[in-house]
Amino acid sequence: MKFPYGIARFDKIRQQGYFYQDRTDRIRTVEDMGDQLLLLRPHRFGKSLWLSTLENYYALDRADQFDALFGDLAIGRNPTDRRNQYFILRWNFSEVAATGTAEEIGQALHQHLNVCVDRFNQRYAA
Repeated sequence: MKFPYGIARFDKIRQQGYFYQDRTDRIRTVEDMGDQLLLLRPHRFGKSLWLSTLENYYALDRADQFDALFGDLAIGRNPTDRRNQYFILRWNFSEVAATGTAEEIGQALHQHLNVCVDRFNQRYAA
């Protein structure tokens, strides 16, 4: 059994046969909770993996992979109406250098946002 230590990409874990503890039944609960959610969990407690799971579940461009990624999981057996219905713009602020002057940090943030928007445009161009 392969354990996905340090891997926070849901699609990679599922496609490469890593152990995955199914928590997808909570997607329905998240949908029922409302529009503003705050995820508070300690360091290395699965926040990034959970966001990746949600990204793969809701992303419009991943609809053709739904059965392969979710088919045997709880949410795959009983999906919500919102599955694969959204354009997903992903930001990862841990990739922004937080050192230097305020101007340098601002520039790094601006550059990161531009890269993310470019990726979004490429992802959904079709």
